[in-house]
Amino acid sequence: MKIKRILTAAALCLTGTAASLACTSLIATPGATEKGSSMVTYAADSHTLYGALYHQPAADHQPGSMRQVVEWDTGRLLGEIPEAAHTYETIGNMNEHGLTIAESTWGGREELEGSGLIDYGSLIYITLQRAKTAREAVDVMTDLVNKYGYASSGESFSIADASEVWIMEMIGKGKTDKGAVWVARRVPDGYISGHANHARIHKFPLNEASTLYSPDVISFARKQGYFNGKDKDFDFSRAYAITDIGAVRGCDARVWSYFRRFAGADAMDKYTPWILKAEGDPFPLWVKPTEKLTANDMKWMMRDHFEGTCLDMTQDIGAGPFDCPYRWRPMTYKVDGKEYTHERAIATQQTGFSFVADMNAARHDAMKGILWFGVDDANTCVYVPVFNSTTTVPKPLDEKTADLYTLSWDAMFWVNNFVANQAYNRYSQMIPDIRRVQNGLESDMENAVALAEKTVDGMSYTDAQRHLGHITDQWTTKATSDYKDLGQYLFVKYLDGNIKKEENGTFKRSADGMPVQPVFGGYNDRYFRSIVDDAGERLEVPASQH
Repeated sequence: MKIKRILTAAALCLTGTAASLACTSLIATPGATEKGSSMVTYAADSHTLYGALYHQPAADHQPGSMRQVVEWDTGRLLGEIPEAAHTYETIGNMNEHGLTIAESTWGGREELEGSGLIDYGSLIYITLQRAKTAREAVDVMTDLVNKYGYASSGESFSIADASEVWIMEMIGKGKTDKGAVWVARRVPDGYISGHANHARIHKFPLNEASTLYSPDVISFARKQGYFNGKDKDFDFSRAYAITDIGAVRGCDARVWSYFRRFAGADAMDKYTPWILKAEGDPFPLWVKPTEKLTANDMKWMMRDHFEGTCLDMTQDIGAGPFDCPYRWRPMTYKVDGKEYTHERAIATQQTGFSFVADMNAARHDAMKGILWFGVDDANTCVYVPVFNSTTTVPKPLDEKTADLYTLSWDAMFWVNNFVANQAYNRYSQMIPDIRRVQNGLESDMENAVALAEKTVDGMSYTDAQRHLGHITDQWTTKATSDYKDLGQYLFVKYLDGNIKKEENGTFKRSADGMPVQPVFGGYNDRYFRSIVDDAGERLEVPASQH
């Protein structure tokens, strides 16, 4: 996602205003996954985005019908374009054919902000209504901006169907030319990839079917003075994006952490100078994992805070007395005239919604695409199963149920926030209780989906659609209810800094039914030491005098 004004990659990733709309998309191709699925993740991170599941029914349109183009970030009407004769049903960022599109904004050169008709959000949702496959989607997206112009800044897109995944990067051509320059690459089967608010396509082959690009992607860069070498040496990211500490530390580092977890430290730690200081070579656009990934692996990667890396957010004093892997905005701050930064991990508190899209042609057409969908912080959310054949949005995920200024216990977004915002204050103490409920729900839902895959085999599409819709409704309702109960439980258990004792799943009472003395959880040793370093002389207890 993006903000209304265009910023450099550094500002986008590190400043308090821009970081509110920074996103992450991770990719796994069929040959890299345990069951031969294409997988794409997405986190829509924003301080002003209410997490809900968007839906648009399929429709037939009369000749001459027009479609309004409304800018996704602002709600501003940009204009109209002719409607397609038939538009496909969409649920979230997936359509009825299992095509999925995700994005992340990198801004790029300010003078190239697009002035056309199609913003990046409209580009995604219009394409989902008009394309069946990833390859077709690339054509639809580029045709749209060629015909009507591009209205946004630098953007990366993950475009996936059950067979393949493409990464496309695009940027406008400024105020005098409404078009765009772009390059798209098909991720080789057996590899993983990703992007997170920085352009990840560097040099690319000029004569391969797996790479597509606008005819003027190099010549326009020459014209603008961004590049003056040989065509074979052209680097899209270097030409059109801004490569600085913010772009690599605040953005590329998220993808590096993903690669490191599944391709190994030996393969990725040599790129540490790049993610810390933008020194040396950038790490590859894709890597081969050492093991096959599952949808569950992708869910947990979306919960990453750099654990186990040199950027681990639980390991410095900023994590506070309860090892909290979160940092409140603004992202940068000054001490004694020097500027410092917090880390920006994949999992972050201001996520509106996130998903793991799992597309597999071996499943029934009604569940060819499974959108594991969650709202609020990916780390503490519950991912519920939504299917490519889904035609109605469950009430807890409906954007009409509540909004960012209206709390509702019927809304999954608010119930998840009820849980997460308690954990931010006493993370190390509360997260085991959250994991217990979260893991239980997600495990049960995964089992339910596995059973459904067998159950719908042989059913008509309509019958399978009805059965799967019931599963989505049932589990969304249950997850919302269970998380409301979890939030109440946390409030009672950890009241006033204490930790109530439990026995056989209930809070412990004395023989006469009275409350028992709670545990005093205190703080971690690092926090105690920081207090002593700051004010130890004043707080030291004198030795006993005899």
